[in-house]
Amino acid sequence: MALYATAATVLAAVEGRRGSIKGLVYASSFQNVKQLYALVCETQRYSAVLDAVIAGAGLLRAEKKLRPHLAKVLVYELLLGKGFRGGGGRWRPLLERHQARLKAELARLKVQRRVSRNEDLLQVGSRPGTASQVPRFVRVNTLKTSPEDAVDYFKRQGFSYQGRASSLEDLRALKGKCFLLDPLLPELLVFPAQTDLHNHPLYRAGHLILQDKASCLPAMLLAPPPGSHVLDACAAPGNKTSHLAALLRNQGKIFAFDRDAARLASMATLLARAGVSCCELAEEDFLAVSPSDRRYRQVQYILLDPSCSGSGMPARPLEEPGAGTPSKARLQALAGFQQRALRHALSFPSLQRLVYSTCSLCQEENEDVVWDALQQNPGAFRLAPVLPSWPHRGLSTFPGAEHCLRASPETTLTGGFFVAVLERVEVSSSVPEAEAAVPELTAGAARRRKRRRRRASAPGTPQVRGAEPAPGGS
Repeated sequence: MALYATAATVLAAVEGRRGSIKGLVYASSFQNVKQLYALVCETQRYSAVLDAVIAGAGLLRAEKKLRPHLAKVLVYELLLGKGFRGGGGRWRPLLERHQARLKAELARLKVQRRVSRNEDLLQVGSRPGTASQVPRFVRVNTLKTSPEDAVDYFKRQGFSYQGRASSLEDLRALKGKCFLLDPLLPELLVFPAQTDLHNHPLYRAGHLILQDKASCLPAMLLAPPPGSHVLDACAAPGNKTSHLAALLRNQGKIFAFDRDAARLASMATLLARAGVSCCELAEEDFLAVSPSDRRYRQVQYILLDPSCSGSGMPARPLEEPGAGTPSKARLQALAGFQQRALRHALSFPSLQRLVYSTCSLCQEENEDVVWDALQQNPGAFRLAPVLPSWPHRGLSTFPGAEHCLRASPETTLTGGFFVAVLERVEVSSSVPEAEAAVPELTAGAARRRKRRRRRASAPGTPQVRGAEPAPGGS
């Protein structure tokens, strides 16, 4: 039915910060504006609940052709709305196949949150101020200590260790002096939201890094093995750099760039406190760094976390599409820089894997930038499918965008974040089809090689080995 498809389109645009609900509804071609407006508003109001139910029931994994925003609208109608209107069209039988699982997941959510009405569930999971309920995430710096030793230290201080969390509900339930081990990152401890550890001796000694879980994803997903050469393109303030060093075990090399001298000085202090010894800092604009410089010929991993609007940071929430949203001009300027930075990063000749991340909610800085880079490098790089169980995926703006990850206080109990992992497409060494497709080029190259050999064998002709100019040479 056109109602549901249009509602999904409007919802995607609202979440992508491309306008207000009212403006997008009136700009649509749907005739019953009031009906469409009500459906989108109610679906968005229950967004966090619907995301949890859909993820728990595995709907998107089972129905791979069903887009996330359409799924959200349909599940709202099935479980929380007035039922399918106009018969529901072709979507009704699809949803009815999963109806029992979806209802069971909704019931389980109510039991876990100790509520009985849908409205009470909404108050618990999606009321304003959800950002203030984001837990305190603490990354154990494995260059200086181990998660086990950190846990023992906190236990001796009177904290109650609850083991490894099994769900977001475990994190939501944290209170007092209880803490958990994160279910995804083995070196991440989780404390109640208001826990203040800035004066804790382990933090002051560099054994702990106060870092949101979403901010830990880029280094974790880049996953450079010890001994690798890594480039951190826009590195300050340095938390992600220290995480990369921990993954490398200080073995290998990190080239870290930032053009702000003050931020770089602060970063140097942070890295020294964290015990990082494999990092070379440079006060330089990443766009001015030459990919052909011999120093970077072994760089196979790049982390690119460029300047962004910061619209996903809990301290700067976007409560409404029109309140606090970056201006169109600012978004265009940021996106332009981000596109240039990503294209530049992909031009490093030995690059195998790159992570692009922002703390922005805006499509212009996220999916649009990634899609631009893929179009500029057709067939050279692809989006790597990562963390299939992560509940919040990229906006469905291009084929494969579901491989991107999004994060938010409502869906992942973290700050707002975006992550995409790009990896180089391997070309087979046995390519007879490709050779056959360009016979003139292959034959021409053979003739040129034969002429060079004849000249080289002539009297008085010097033989030169490796005559190509060195990288970076003019």
